[in-house]
Amino acid sequence: MKITILGPAHPYRGGLASIMEIMARTFQARGNEVRIETFTLQYPSLLFPGKSQTVSTPPPADLAIRRSVNTVDPLNWLRVGRRIRRERPDFVLLKYWTPFMAPAFGTIARLARGNGHTRVLCQIDNVEPHEHHLTDKPFNRYFLHAVDGFVYMSEQVHRELEAYTDVPALFSPHPLFENFGQGVAREEACRRLGLDPALHYALFFGLVRDYKGLDLLLDAWAALRRAGKTAGRRLIVAGEFYTPKEPYLRQIADQGLGEEVILHDRFIPDEEVRYYFSAADFVVQPYKSATQSGVTQIAYQFCTPMVVTDVGGLPEIVPDGLVGYVAPPTTEGIAAAIARMYEAGTLERFRANCVDERRRFSWDEMCDRITELYRMVE
Repeated sequence: MKITILGPAHPYRGGLASIMEIMARTFQARGNEVRIETFTLQYPSLLFPGKSQTVSTPPPADLAIRRSVNTVDPLNWLRVGRRIRRERPDFVLLKYWTPFMAPAFGTIARLARGNGHTRVLCQIDNVEPHEHHLTDKPFNRYFLHAVDGFVYMSEQVHRELEAYTDVPALFSPHPLFENFGQGVAREEACRRLGLDPALHYALFFGLVRDYKGLDLLLDAWAALRRAGKTAGRRLIVAGEFYTPKEPYLRQIADQGLGEEVILHDRFIPDEEVRYYFSAADFVVQPYKSATQSGVTQIAYQFCTPMVVTDVGGLPEIVPDGLVGYVAPPTTEGIAAAIARMYEAGTLERFRANCVDERRRFSWDEMCDRITELYRMVE
């Protein structure tokens, strides 16, 4: 098949770009012709909360990536859509995660499918965003009605999708992030990160946004500290703040956690990710809302046990008591789950179970579902 993938890719950074590039490689390995269309401008600087949207590394030599889409230029959308329509791929595969992309993606999709041959498919992360705006629903309607079929990764997303459209939709769980490589010995990981290997580490990983519940985790850690349950243990917070950092710093100071919370407050490049997951005893995702999370799939990649909250699709991906614990999204619930992680034999049992559980998260499975979806709508 001839496939056009539309979404983040090099030089844009982060998990979404990794996902699109791995899917392109998987489809290429099956003998398909694949081109990625990515952005000349993804977010205007005024709307981007981080320090940088791109990386300076060379582009991957094995992928055809064309920087073409400006998300705030309607004339650009017309040019890109008409060009794809002329090129006549069998399908365009879009990644959709925020209504901000809806005007550009919806316009390009409508034009591309206007040749009567090209179908528009979407791997959808979120329908309703975590941080709401008045334009969310009209933007969603504009984009979602331009798509022939969807692959979703959690039942919450499926339920939200059904409120907008009844086109075919198939489930496939988020695959592993194999691009981060394999784990390393814990001592090596600690050395690379400047950590004391004599201590034990819990990990909060990824971009810090308010809905991810870092405040709940800090309160939970403070409660454990007051109960005398954090001796010899530390909490690593590794990720760039996409929300004001000062309230969290005040919380750390007010709770007396300065000695026990290790802040690596920056974007973590791909080549460093394995050290964090190899050094950590387990990962904590204290989210207040969620659909699914790439952090769980990174944890599976390195067989790192997890504490997640009972929100969105997280319990679908992390079976309670098998590879981690599912906790209520409260200070008390998160604290109790962290304490249970250190009960005798628990971490070893969860790591062993990860080896079997992770087999259901494959890129071939995801690409099989996308191909099946195309056959349904062609």
